[in-house]
Amino acid sequence: MAEYVGRGLHGQIVEKVGTRIVQGRLRVGETLDMTSLINELGISQTVLREAVKVLTAKGLVDARQKRGTFVRPREDWNLLDADVIRWQFDADTPELVLRDLAELRLIVEPAAARLAAERRTEEDLTALETALARMGETSGDPAEAAEADLAWHRALLRATHNELLQRMDVFIGPALAERDRLVHSAEAEDPVPAHEPVLRAVRDADPSAAEEAMRALLARADADLARTADPSRTRTGAEADEDRSGRDSGHGTEPEDREAP
Repeated sequence: MAEYVGRGLHGQIVEKVGTRIVQGRLRVGETLDMTSLINELGISQTVLREAVKVLTAKGLVDARQKRGTFVRPREDWNLLDADVIRWQFDADTPELVLRDLAELRLIVEPAAARLAAERRTEEDLTALETALARMGETSGDPAEAAEADLAWHRALLRATHNELLQRMDVFIGPALAERDRLVHSAEAEDPVPAHEPVLRAVRDADPSAAEEAMRALLARADADLARTADPSRTRTGAEADEDRSGRDSGHGTEPEDREAP
């Protein structure tokens, strides 16, 4: 699903209300005060209604007769949606997404590297080599470096020639882009040396070496992120799950220093 940032007034309302929901400022089960939102945001009922349709499609809200429009439980959210992923990174606990992303990548990408080594074409190799070259040329620009990194991982998924694995980009793409912006905005080490062994193994059609090299790359990625993370915000998996439970039940702590959009 497309992102709505910068797409006129309608997109701005989707952004504002969606962010409030994901941040927990509009809590699970809470009914949206439509009149209050219209007055606060200075919009028409039609604009708000259209924005709510988008948020409904993302699984964030639903409507019932006599109850109105309310925030749905987190398990109903479309967590693969690019906007929902980005809003979680903008919230107070992006480490929840980062943990899930790291675990998913560890499951998917080593297997993808193995398949890519078995099935890659010359066109696939060219795409991987081009993305890696871009990665080496954009070390001074965090946004460009993140885009090149993402292009390389997308090319690897395409090289599997497995349509379902390629669609993992729906989640891995947006989340990896946000993760890369965090890493590349800091003084992370040159990413090229960690990616080169994977490409070399794929080029050599060596599935075992490709899988091993990808596991090493992911370990390096975790280390880079750990160096750029704020230690005061580092949490264990159990603590992250507890935070999710608090948000789902609507009993999380309201941020004290954040103003409403």
